[in-house]
Amino acid sequence: MKDYIENIIKPKLQGDGGEIDFISYDNGALTVLLQGECSKCLIVERCIAWIEGEILRDMRESVKITAQKKKPFFWDKD
Repeated sequence: MKDYIENIIKPKLQGDGGEIDFISYDNGALTVLLQGECSKCLIVERCIAWIEGEILRDMRESVKITAQKKKPFFWDKD
C-alpha cells in the first residue's frame, strides 16, 4: 500500500500542488498525511473518495482512509 501511495497517488496530487504521505495501513484502514494544497482543501472528502476508488480499481482492496492534515508552518505565525 505504501508503494502505491508514494508512486501512483502522490505524483498525481503533486501536479496540483498537493502532497500525501503514507502513515500506516492495517486491516483495511489506511492513514495518510495531507500537506501542501491538500492541507487547506475544501473538498478533501471528494479526493479521499477518489483515492479509495483508485485503490479499489487498481489493487482490488477496499480501504477506509483517515486523512490527517498538516498546516504549513507559517499558518501558526501571527
